[in-house]
Amino acid sequence: MDIRIGAYAVITDDEGRMLLPHWQAPDAGGWTLPGGGIEPGEDPADAAVREVFEESGYHCVLDELLGVDNMVVPGELRLPHSNRHGIPMQNLRIIYRAHITGGELTVEQDGSTDDVGWFTPAEIDELKRVSLVNVARRMAGLID
Repeated sequence: MDIRIGAYAVITDDEGRMLLPHWQAPDAGGWTLPGGGIEPGEDPADAAVREVFEESGYHCVLDELLGVDNMVVPGELRLPHSNRHGIPMQNLRIIYRAHITGGELTVEQDGSTDDVGWFTPAEIDELKRVSLVNVARRMAGLID
């Protein structure tokens, strides 16, 4: 079994909109939280801040740890183009609440995301999104 540890941020603005990048992958993808994999030796909090900047152009400060989500992806459900297809993967997802301190909304270049934007709760409900979005919304008290 493979393991992947990622750090993510729930960021909302004064209008109640949530910041979401669009994850792109062959045969997959969807709107997700800003965040991603932790580099070897990297502190999870530092990874979340780094990933927010890479995927959105914003600098942020973490406010609190919301929780850790654990998900196991069966091997047959891993992306078909992956050289790890068929091997189960455990995803540990560390989720923080954060707020923007500067920067400018910018779409990531040559990365895993191809768009980024602010969305109201009603808009989020209509988006094709990864399960992490609703997990994080629940942890942050944004949905029941």
